[in-house]
Parts: sequence; C-alpha cells; structure tokens
Amino acid sequence: MVSNVKAVVELVDVWKMYKVGDIITWGLRGVDLKVFKGDFIAIMGPSGSGKTTLLNIMGLLDKPTKGKVFIDGIEASKLSSRDLAIVRNRKIGFVFQQFNLISRLTIYENLELPLIPSGLNAKERRERIVSTLKSVGGDEAWLRKKPTQLSGGQQQRVAIARALVNNPSLILADEPTGNLDRASAKTVIQTFMNLNAKGQTIVIVTHDPEVANCTNKIYVIRDGKIVSVEEPDKDRCLALRA
Repeated sequence: MVSNVKAVVELVDVWKMYKVGDIITWGLRGVDLKVFKGDFIAIMGPSGSGKTTLLNIMGLLDKPTKGKVFIDGIEASKLSSRDLAIVRNRKIGFVFQQFNLISRLTIYENLELPLIPSGLNAKERRERIVSTLKSVGGDEAWLRKKPTQLSGGQQQRVAIARALVNNPSLILADEPTGNLDRASAKTVIQTFMNLNAKGQTIVIVTHDPEVANCTNKIYVIRDGKIVSVEEPDKDRCLALRA
C-alpha cells in the first residue's frame, strides 16, 4: 500500500512565519503533504495564499518556522548547509516563471553548470546535455545559441532540461507557463506530461486551471492551509485542448 512507500518529499505540520517589525504574518499554517514517486501535482490558490512559500520549503530553498521536511526520507533540519546544497543539486530540479537562464552563457553552458560538481568528464557531460535537451523536445542546434536567441517557449524547455540534467527525484515548477503565450504554454505543459508518463515526479504551482487540470491531483491552498484535494478535469487540460 502507498502508506508503506517512502515519499519523495514529505511535510509534517509545517508552519512558516514572516516578521517585519512588529507585524507577524503566517505564510503556512500546519501543512501536511506527501509527494510520492510518479506523482504529478498542481498547487493552486489565490495570490498570497502560500503557494510559492510551500514550493520553496519543499525545495529546501527556505526553512519552516515549525514542522519537519523530509526528502527521500532524509530530515532536512539534520543536514548541514553543505549537505543541503548537495541534496538540492542532486535530488531537486527547479523551473521558474522567469526561466533564470544566464544570458551571457550559451545554452550548452547553461545546461553544463549543474553538472560541474557531478564529476562527469567533458564527453559524459555533453552526452547528458544533448540527451536531456532532446528529451524535452529541444534541438541540439540550440546549444550554440544564447538564451535571447530563443523564443520564450524554447527558453522554458531549456530551463526544464536544466532542471532534469542531474536526474533529480523531484521537479518543482513555479508558474512555468506564466510568461508564455498559449501555444508555447501548451508545448511546455505537454513536455511535463510526457516526462511524468516516463515516471518523473513533478509539482507545479499555478494560478491557471487549464494548467492544473493537466496534472493528476490538485491541492488547493488558502491562507497558508491546504483546504482541499481535487481530481483534475482532463477535458479542461490546456495541452489537450484545441
């Protein structure tokens, strides 16, 4: 049964407080969440509901004020800063709304950066880069270009390839279609669906129901709490609509 399977990421009674002067704001309020291998999850909610805070804590980019976070069964609070960085690099891939590609570097160099600590030699790195880029529908000819020479949709596929290049356990995507036109957004979401069909675990934060309905489960968050878990309506999936 699922209860006997170790979660890729697990949050246990996670709270997150922000304090500015005398003003205290709770970004998360007692969140419990388990993500298992092969899950494809959307996190939805209004602006300020805690979606990005939740994603940042799942990705070990931020620490909870209270509660525990486990990655592949490892409790994050017991890791040193160095070990946290290693876990982030090896187990978690991030995709952001703004792409976050380094404009002065070629696409090849952008994809190579996460691999440098891996110990792979130059030939092995190139093989990994080419195969990963092709796996997300990218073109090997892109590798010689700079990010500004690609369209938004192409840049986002490069960003997905960068997230995948270290074969992470988990992909976390924060509004990955937010800066894209409809056609590019459909391509990017189809890329995520294809990756999930091959077993990749993915969590997407989105405000767009047409994106959320392409996943396999939708968590709705309001005022820092998960208030419901909903089944998607595939008829409303952006990538599957004309």
